[in-house]
Amino acid sequence: MKTMKNIDSFTHVRGESLFVDDLMLRQDTLFGLVFDSPKAHGKIKSVDYSKAEALEGVIKIFTYKDVLGENQIGGIIPDEPLWAEDEVHFWGQPIAFIVAKSEAIAKKARALITIDIEELPVITTAKEAKEKGSFINAPRSFNLGNTQNAFTECEYVFEGETFSNGQEHLYLETQGCYAVPQENGNIKITSSTQGPTAVQKTAAKVLGIPMHKIEVDVIRLGGGFGGKEDQATPWAVMAAVAVQHLNRPVKYMLNRHDDLRMTGKRHPYSSFYKIGLTKDFKIKAFEAEFLQNSGAAADLSPAIAERTLFHATNSYFVPNVNTTVYSCKTNLPPNTAFRGFGGPQGMFVIESAIADAADKIGINKRLIQEANLLAENDEFSYGQIATEVQAQNSWFSAKEQYQLEQLEHEVADFNNKNDHYKKGISLMPIAFGISFTNTPMNHARALVHIYQDGSVGVSTGAVEMGQSVNTKMLQVAQSVLGISPDKVKLETTNTTRVANTSPSAASSTADLNGKATEMACNSLVERLTEVAADMLSTKKENISFKEDAVFVNDKKSELTWEALITEAMLRRVALSENAHYATPIIHFDKTKEKGHPFAYHVYGTAITTVTVDCIRGNYEIDSVKIVHDFGKSMNMGIDLGQVEGALAQGIGWMTMEEISYNNEGRLLSNALSTYKVPDIFSAPKTVETIPLKTEGNQMAIKKSKAVGEPPLMYGIGAYFAIQQAVKAFNPNYKLKFHAPFTPEKVLMGLYEK
Repeated sequence: MKTMKNIDSFTHVRGESLFVDDLMLRQDTLFGLVFDSPKAHGKIKSVDYSKAEALEGVIKIFTYKDVLGENQIGGIIPDEPLWAEDEVHFWGQPIAFIVAKSEAIAKKARALITIDIEELPVITTAKEAKEKGSFINAPRSFNLGNTQNAFTECEYVFEGETFSNGQEHLYLETQGCYAVPQENGNIKITSSTQGPTAVQKTAAKVLGIPMHKIEVDVIRLGGGFGGKEDQATPWAVMAAVAVQHLNRPVKYMLNRHDDLRMTGKRHPYSSFYKIGLTKDFKIKAFEAEFLQNSGAAADLSPAIAERTLFHATNSYFVPNVNTTVYSCKTNLPPNTAFRGFGGPQGMFVIESAIADAADKIGINKRLIQEANLLAENDEFSYGQIATEVQAQNSWFSAKEQYQLEQLEHEVADFNNKNDHYKKGISLMPIAFGISFTNTPMNHARALVHIYQDGSVGVSTGAVEMGQSVNTKMLQVAQSVLGISPDKVKLETTNTTRVANTSPSAASSTADLNGKATEMACNSLVERLTEVAADMLSTKKENISFKEDAVFVNDKKSELTWEALITEAMLRRVALSENAHYATPIIHFDKTKEKGHPFAYHVYGTAITTVTVDCIRGNYEIDSVKIVHDFGKSMNMGIDLGQVEGALAQGIGWMTMEEISYNNEGRLLSNALSTYKVPDIFSAPKTVETIPLKTEGNQMAIKKSKAVGEPPLMYGIGAYFAIQQAVKAFNPNYKLKFHAPFTPEKVLMGLYEK
């Protein structure tokens, strides 16, 4: 398959690509703005809207009393009202929706609303929530073997604690929507969402109308990273409620401060581990207790907690495992999906446990890592047997191709010669399962039309959010049909054309929607082959489609693609096809916590080198050298871009992005002046990525493995490389596993006594 550039790159660079905020508005459009809670927890005694309602240009202020259906937007667990009723549970919780003739008027009105809240105790940390018995749902555990017996047979046993903070999605395009009334009480919502069906279904429930009366359209997103999987829904539903009452279009784009304050982040985790090793450094037993800070409502927390358990042993085989996760209810905005979806938090814990063990035994961490890498037919703690395992292959390829021993020698040599700068090096292997862990979500549809002139329109459930999924869908269609790319158009993602979609998430979007597109195109090719064979007086098996023409026995005939389509039309052959794909084989029994939940795993290894300024506590990422399992990449340019972007995001999470709430539950890191994300100066000086040579996997589209989430975990390596450099400067430093490893923490570690 021939690779191609991102089909959006031309219009992106020219500023011509359309997003929600670029839509032409109807002349009678109104503008929405949320009035949210100024307290993290309390009973609403009274709200005075009178001054705001009296302001000229304010049309109406909506509250839960205006909901004609159900005031409920919770997906997995129905525990989240659209608008607060009697109590508020987090700072930033929506209470009302102001609709006015302009954004400026709505903003003035918001400042005129007064509220009296009787404050209740505030919980901000997962530890405190567990102490007080405050949980979203029941805990879950995965078990393999018998850890209790295994620990008694271990030469070394270590226990410790870790913390990984949250992370702000910081998508370039904030949350937003534009809802427009249609005839007969129908509403069209253009939304910046990863889950069009979630918006449609929730809007229908809240409005008290059938789903077919709501059409959701998604052009593309200016970034999502999981933050628009569930949390794009409330804003669209609020606008839809206003349209239902006013019969006028309503637009709502959150400004950056509102978006930061009101939306959930990556889940912070407080975790406790116990690891047992044999004399030859085999991990015989591993236990972990994960306390997930879920926030004030479930959102996607139960599913994210499950993914943490699935990845709690990363790319290692451990014969005795006992892991438990608690989704702890706190008074923060409900935390949500973020690239990796709980996997990174799980992997950080076992990597910390290995680092702790290596430090206390007095050996290089990589000796433990290397001794425990997954092999073919090893069993994961959730019952799936590992096949087509590339853990050792990627590890040893990285060691060999990047000459690890020489790199380690250079680091040691540098450290011997320098007093005020120290280098550190670490290896980070990954094994990441691909599929929605909720088996029923693993399905997709595609609708393909061939028009009379031979051009093609493709609709799928895939949402384009910068990951170039549209480019891959176009590649699938044009390669199967044998036509040039300029003949194919990717339509917007629309619930009327392709219904009942799973969100674009879990790194599964290209696989699921690509397979559906491939099936639809194959069905069309089958019909067209019959027509072509008849026209050319040959057998069907001799026909193939390439280069906008029909080939017979691999020789180009005079029959063009366009002429074939014209003839097919005359013969009344169906030139539209709808296909449905559901991932085979996968299953999981939650009553036993065993099954085969993943279509396949993605593997890889990263070697990270850093330099720490031991006077200031600053550090630079010198290089990240990666061997990654792309399978048979169908677009290496796009896939390399995904690796580099995910890596930067992972490094940011591990080293500098520090979410901070005060004890009252108020967000302190509420602007880009107080929340630091990686920029060009904090990116690695060099990133090298070598594709691992493999046969790919049949369950991946064109054997091209998913690439959205797995590379984020390479960023975890930066934490341990920095830690090694700190230890090289200060032998008294006691290893701590409290991420992010900010320059302030580094400085304290450098001079710890």
